[in-house]
Amino acid sequence: MLRLQVNDLTYSYGDREAADHVSLQVGRGEFVGLIGPNGSGKSTVLKNIYRGLTPDSGTITLDGEDLLAMPYRKSARKLAVVGQENEVPFDFTVEEMVAMGRSPHKRLFDIDTPRDRQIVHHALEHLGMEHLAKRSYLRLSGGEKQRVLIARAIAQESDFLILDEPTNHLDVSYQMQIFDFIKRLKVTVLSAIHDLNMAALYCDRLYVLQRGRVVMEGTPEQVLTPQRIYEVYGVHSAVERHPATGKLSITFLPAEISA
Repeated sequence: MLRLQVNDLTYSYGDREAADHVSLQVGRGEFVGLIGPNGSGKSTVLKNIYRGLTPDSGTITLDGEDLLAMPYRKSARKLAVVGQENEVPFDFTVEEMVAMGRSPHKRLFDIDTPRDRQIVHHALEHLGMEHLAKRSYLRLSGGEKQRVLIARAIAQESDFLILDEPTNHLDVSYQMQIFDFIKRLKVTVLSAIHDLNMAALYCDRLYVLQRGRVVMEGTPEQVLTPQRIYEVYGVHSAVERHPATGKLSITFLPAEISA
């Protein structure tokens, strides 16, 4: 079943078109990646989908409904967003940060119920963060902060995650932990991913963006070929299937080898 359908999405920053007639779709339970060079429009597309920006033109349909006309509270119950590490203006505890995920289910001035507290506890437990519940969010490491943000998304009780390069500044071990956990959730995922090997390892399908346009779409095997990687990124590579994972493994080649 189709969860998300984006048709001819355009968005400009002044006179610079950052998303140029972008069309994509995500089926239920799929892990779909957006890849492309820096400045290719990945974050702009995602921000238009999760309503951080408003498209200049185009349509976005979520579960058969017009997402752009949907009440914000309803769309927040359907879509949860995890970006790069969030800066927060106040010193919240880990528990308070995760409890913010309950906001779409509450009215103004509603207090936390026992069920809200139980959901927050379970979300922290899932991420192995319950022992840090009373700790300051600002004092956590980058990887710990990202796990808190994912716990907040889980507390939101959405089964569709939008991920805006949530791991590109983290150590490899943290990247693996976070993507492994998201994969185990068996939810629908649309993620901008910086690392092509991570995209090959975790994604079912990929969309490649270049200068705001979708230039390729398909499985990692269809998209991540040496020729196509060179066309998009301008670097030579060797692509093999790794014997341990069964997934593609990409090695980037220095100029003296590829010449």
